Amino acid sequence: MSDSYADRDGKIWMDGELVDWRDANVHILTHALHYASSVFEGERCYDGKVFKSREHSERLIKSGELMDMEIPYTVDEIEAAKKATLEANGLTNAYLRVVCFRGAGADMGVAASRNPVRMAVTAWEWGNYYGDAKMKGAKLDIAKWKRPSPETIPVAAKAAGLYMICTMSKHAAEAKGCSDAMFLDYRGYVAEATGANIFFVKDGEVHTPLADSILNGLTRQTIIGVLEDRQIKVHERHILPEELADFEQCWLTGSAAEVTPVGQIGDYHFEVGELTREVAEAYEKLVRA
Repeated sequence: MSDSYADRDGKIWMDGELVDWRDANVHILTHALHYASSVFEGERCYDGKVFKSREHSERLIKSGELMDMEIPYTVDEIEAAKKATLEANGLTNAYLRVVCFRGAGADMGVAASRNPVRMAVTAWEWGNYYGDAKMKGAKLDIAKWKRPSPETIPVAAKAAGLYMICTMSKHAAEAKGCSDAMFLDYRGYVAEATGANIFFVKDGEVHTPLADSILNGLTRQTIIGVLEDRQIKVHERHILPEELADFEQCWLTGSAAEVTPVGQIGDYHFEVGELTREVAEAYEKLVRA
């Protein structure tokens, strides 16, 4: 199999039908390519079951609404598309990417209300998002870019355009030998990594940024629930970057990242401690329950 995601065997669900992987193409004047009119979900399937599948589909529709882009499929229809994609590719453990976007149509300016909203579902086998960081802890850079104010972007939407600074920041981090970057928000508080939420441990209690300028991730919500079930205090609050010096442990959460320990952020170091390992193990069991 080719290393290229454009050159693979398999099937991709597009606009209601399964097409050959290599034929899943769009026109060069697709509005999303020019103006970022696109929303998506990243999901993982474990032993034939997509974790929090309906919640992901519901969020996809909500993201579309926030982007003034009505998605022409119901939650049940999105669920059926995911199931069909997995079956067509013979996958029971996989990563799924569901994307909805404005296609090519009558409009080719900023406004595109006459263009069709299209949907595609892909699935492939994808290992640990951060490689061996699962064991030794990821190394993070601190991004020069900041997460914008909710007055400037729809922070509750999982929208493609919001990832522009993520790509730039991750490239800069990798050039420094790091595997990711941590953002501060527009006020200077700790925000998130480029594709994952972040948690810290101090004196047996957990601290995580308040989701008021970042996406309140489904995995983030799941892990907060896991901690609360264990009677571990969780503080959702604004965190100043200088506080990193006092935190003992750190981990990232996301559908792709799952629960990934962090060993270093900039000049700050963390241990891959007992609570981090317990949370990661609890999540591994939960997604396969």
